[in-house]
Amino acid sequence: MKNLSGLTIKKAKEMMKSGEISAVSLVSDYLKNIKEKNKDINAYLEVFKDALDEAEKIDEEKKYGKPLSGIPFAIKDNILIRGKICSAGSKMLENYSATYDASVIKKLREAGAIFLGRTNMDEFAMGASTENSAFGTTKNPHDFKRVAGGSSGGSAAAVAADMALAALGSDTGGSIRQPAGFCGVVGLNPTYGSVSRNGLVAMASSFDQIGPIAKTIEDAEIVFNVIKGKDEMDSTSVESSQSSAISSQKFKIGVLKYDKKGVDEDVNKIIDESIKKLKKLGHEIKEIDLPHIKYSVPCYYVLVPAEVSANLARFDGVKYGLFKEGKNLLDDYMETRSHGFGDEVRRRIMLGTYVLSAGYYDAYYSKAQKVRELIRRDFKNVFNEIDVILSPVSPTTAFKIGEKVNDPVQMYLEDIFTAPAKLAGVPAISVPAGKSKAGLPVGIQFIAPWFREDVLFNIGKQYQNE
Repeated sequence: MKNLSGLTIKKAKEMMKSGEISAVSLVSDYLKNIKEKNKDINAYLEVFKDALDEAEKIDEEKKYGKPLSGIPFAIKDNILIRGKICSAGSKMLENYSATYDASVIKKLREAGAIFLGRTNMDEFAMGASTENSAFGTTKNPHDFKRVAGGSSGGSAAAVAADMALAALGSDTGGSIRQPAGFCGVVGLNPTYGSVSRNGLVAMASSFDQIGPIAKTIEDAEIVFNVIKGKDEMDSTSVESSQSSAISSQKFKIGVLKYDKKGVDEDVNKIIDESIKKLKKLGHEIKEIDLPHIKYSVPCYYVLVPAEVSANLARFDGVKYGLFKEGKNLLDDYMETRSHGFGDEVRRRIMLGTYVLSAGYYDAYYSKAQKVRELIRRDFKNVFNEIDVILSPVSPTTAFKIGEKVNDPVQMYLEDIFTAPAKLAGVPAISVPAGKSKAGLPVGIQFIAPWFREDVLFNIGKQYQNE
């Protein structure tokens, strides 16, 4: 195939079934693209040698009937694939080989997917630009001087540059949606618990969620339907309790009220154009306010580091991962952690340990948990009046590499529109909505009530088709 840019999962499946292409030829085309483009973009940390063998098996058995038969996937480097390195973008796990498949990987395998390789990410998923990776920054396929976003920057860039037909990422504060917005692709953050976290390297367990990155809403829906569902290996996973029947194609859309001065002119313009487009499609538009949303970023950056400090305590050089010898046992531990973790990871471990320490727990962590509940209630109340919320994905388009790297607060503010949905545990999707004057992609975000991914897919398809 000469042109992969217009290819979707549905189209590729039809072409394989009709004999127009084979799984081997499809995978070969993507591998060729990776060989040509990855040296400039740095989306992949490793390309798997067995991808073509897996494609050959599918062609030999002519098993094209499964939901993802022969579909080439990129997998974020914090999702375990048995026998493959899973470094989470860190020196700490640089040589760690996974001993089992994550539950989502098992489901993708059963559905016939082919894994092309593992993609770059901010170390332990901490960051909004992939500049915190221990293995170099991923560049935006639309402009190599700019970031691809983070922490799932490698996955978003791989899909945007036609180096994979779909990808998996993980979203803790916006890590699927923001890079998808920056790279001009679709990124879904599912309802918390709707997709198993078993086999995902933990960052903040009450926030982390695996989700798809794809070219179209329909592709994201196909992948989500494969990976969702309760898993006995993850006690926080659940089956959706919502009926998937949508009574109407017309929705009440709440447009989030926000300070336009803090947001790029290009982003504001595209939000205004999107509102007009949605009105034209017959949807009812209403401005909404979430009273406690202004506390989202500070609340998020108290709770997440607290969970980081607990989750990353296991990386001590004893069982697996990096080991650096010191003068005694304590020194071993100190040497291992200081060599294994990068600056942002250390910053969050220290912040988290501080807010959990005696004397500060009530002042910070406990208070942040109460604010999280208030934000959750704000969403619950507003969803009594509307079906879906519209907002920007991020306040800016993709920024230049190095522009914010020395200003953690500016980097944390990248999560201003994506963190609220994570605090409440609701699903949200980033949809490509146009380009800035400089030709950079701009995404818009739809947020739905708990387990109403069907609403996101419906409104997203209407928007994308228009």
